[in-house]
Amino acid sequence: MVLEVEDGIEVVAEAEDGEAAVRLVEELAPDVVLMDVRMPRMDGVESTKIIRQRFPTTRIIVLSASDEEDDVFGAFQAGANGYLLKEVSIEEVAGAVRSVHRGDSLISAHLAARFIVEFGEHPSSLSSLESEVLRLLARGTGNEQVANALDVPPSTVRNCIGNILVKLQQRRPSRVFSPGGGEFPPEGRESSSDRGDEPAP
Repeated sequence: MVLEVEDGIEVVAEAEDGEAAVRLVEELAPDVVLMDVRMPRMDGVESTKIIRQRFPTTRIIVLSASDEEDDVFGAFQAGANGYLLKEVSIEEVAGAVRSVHRGDSLISAHLAARFIVEFGEHPSSLSSLESEVLRLLARGTGNEQVANALDVPPSTVRNCIGNILVKLQQRRPSRVFSPGGGEFPPEGRESSSDRGDEPAP
């Protein structure tokens, strides 16, 4: 992997599928995992969920060619610390690895803009500071620059981003599918048929 040439980064293994990724994390205990979404045997979202549950200190960045909503939100719901598209440069990937290793969570400008839309129906679910952090991230402002602009410590920005991701996970609860192919709504929520809505085409 080209990432090996970056200072301070050592690539310890590469996994061919999601099951292998989980096994290698257990064997090697890496600080940071770069995870793809589309993999055989077990996809990256499920692998991320298992790694987050079993090895909570391991940081996970999803690096994928997919920017589909289910993949992006699914990855964060599973516990990913960041999501990058494969079109980014190797320098950006290296910077992301160093950032999450320091404890940061990564929200790109593209994703921040999508999160603003996601929270748009219920903006009160975010604090005023979290909303401002998200707005600045959507402009492409880096974490440190956000801290400077808001005159708060970088740790406060990290906490805000973490809170935003937690609230995002809470807003998009996991779906449960029945053996017959039907979908059960999350507990406490009505299905579209219960509300009388027309089914999606």
